[in-house]
Amino acid sequence: MGNNAIDAKMLSKMFLSGAKNLDAKKEWINELNVFPVPDGDTGTNMTMTIMSAAKEVKSLGDTTDMKAICKAISSGSLRGARGNSGVILSQLLRGFTKIVKEHNVITVEVLSESFDKAVETAYKAVMKPKEGTILTVAKGASEKANELAFYGCDDIGVFCEEVIKYAEEVLARTPEMLPVLKQAGVVDSGGQGLVQVLKGAYDGFLGKEIDLTISEEKPASSKSNSKPEAKESDIKFGYCTEFIVLLNKPLNVKQEIDFKGFLESIGDSIVLVADDEICKVHVHSNDPGLAIQRALMYGQLSNMKIDNMWMEHREKLFHENSDGSWSEIKTEINGAAELTPTYSKDDDIPLGNKVEASGRKTPETEPVTQEPRKEIGFVTVCAGSGLADIFRGLGVDHVIEGGQTMNPSTADILDAVAKVNADTVIVLPNNKNIILAANQAAIMSEDSDDGKKIVVVPSKTVPQGITAIINYVPDAPIEDNISAMTDSLKTVSTGEVTYAVRDTMIDDIAIKQGDYMGIGDKGILGVGSDIADVTFEMLTKMMNDDLELISLYYGEEVDEKDAQSLRDRITEQYPQCDVELQFGGQPIYYYIVSAE
Repeated sequence: MGNNAIDAKMLSKMFLSGAKNLDAKKEWINELNVFPVPDGDTGTNMTMTIMSAAKEVKSLGDTTDMKAICKAISSGSLRGARGNSGVILSQLLRGFTKIVKEHNVITVEVLSESFDKAVETAYKAVMKPKEGTILTVAKGASEKANELAFYGCDDIGVFCEEVIKYAEEVLARTPEMLPVLKQAGVVDSGGQGLVQVLKGAYDGFLGKEIDLTISEEKPASSKSNSKPEAKESDIKFGYCTEFIVLLNKPLNVKQEIDFKGFLESIGDSIVLVADDEICKVHVHSNDPGLAIQRALMYGQLSNMKIDNMWMEHREKLFHENSDGSWSEIKTEINGAAELTPTYSKDDDIPLGNKVEASGRKTPETEPVTQEPRKEIGFVTVCAGSGLADIFRGLGVDHVIEGGQTMNPSTADILDAVAKVNADTVIVLPNNKNIILAANQAAIMSEDSDDGKKIVVVPSKTVPQGITAIINYVPDAPIEDNISAMTDSLKTVSTGEVTYAVRDTMIDDIAIKQGDYMGIGDKGILGVGSDIADVTFEMLTKMMNDDLELISLYYGEEVDEKDAQSLRDRITEQYPQCDVELQFGGQPIYYYIVSAE
């Protein structure tokens, strides 16, 4: 095929190479964040997004099915999308694959059209696109692709090299488009992430030696004596179940997420790969029938295989025990018997917590009590046990652990929503970097078969989320509640105190590594060497005559006595305000402060 076209196998290699290169550079990309906070996570978010897709591509093996690869790239990245940069990357990949999947081989013309579609799709996903970001770099790459195709370039190698070179030129200009980048002395981190994906893909095309292994865990050592042999009692789920579903109709992304989420609720070692006609499933569980029953909702089953891993382990022990010490083997088997489910002879249904003659219990899946479906439910995102308890006390049904230190993925949000038995689920992201993922979850839920609707109230901070849910009125119409909750976000000013991980200059303020920083809704409000002084300075700049309530949430590294002392200082300075002190337990941020 030469340098004039890319087939499905090469596309797979290029995509995996791009993902691996981004993974290798993620910490460097994290350090490009404008604010020198310890949780800079652009590189991490983009990597986790693309790795979600890479795992699905890798699971396809050496397939030559272009549509299957494109589906894996698109659905995997959509499900795994985290943070604004990750969501935008997923939309770029989604748009790109919309064009590519219709071709058996990819030429320069196809690539040019695909780049156009990628940029169009990503810009549509962002309500207020900002230039000087990953979007600008993507648009620049697309413009160069169009130019090369227009002038008749048909060599993919030359095409890729020129597109990447121009993308780097656009990236270098991002500080001129966003003054905050220029003052901080960095280029856009999301744009740099995209360039690294393109560079890695080009390396794959050139045939450079690249380790394309995609895994979540470090591979086990090959030395036989490096790790004790697993005991039968270590096998949590005893039945390895594999089958293929001959689909009645292609699964949409929401159905794939629901199916995978169900499998994760009954077992582990999940593999689920689908194209338009079939869906391959692998799961370890204690009840294969549950997986099979769920799969029958989507089509007929084929190539079914169920292995009893407990039994296989016993046989392995018997054959490998050379000295014939059967009593030792029997002892281990008996010790693990508690893990073996007991079944009725009549209907093969697990009897649950049945006590056998030996007095041992067999395992029982924890019963799921299904409460009556309600009209409205809530899902929120926060980090810190204290903050989570506050939200639950205000009526939130499910709290996703995350926020500044870890942005949940679109799939995480959909999984949380699935656990709430309500017609409408209101999602409070509580972080500006989670709103796009929440919106993406809401769009994907529109294809849901359960009739459940997701509404996102775009809270950018935890205090905004708390204020929003306080403004919810149970008996009011849903439209009125959404409007009131959204309007309430404007009444809250938020400040957060953390420390700087590098020297920089922001808003004409010199910041040194190790300084404490107070960051408000619109920038740096305080810098210094004392946490309490920085917090107090930050709050002073947040205040105005109309504010009546100050809330202080102290983090996991703050001593309660120090927090009480700061509260007393604030109370003395602002006697006209109520000052509340609560344990938030949040990591990284010593204090979260709100004024309303």
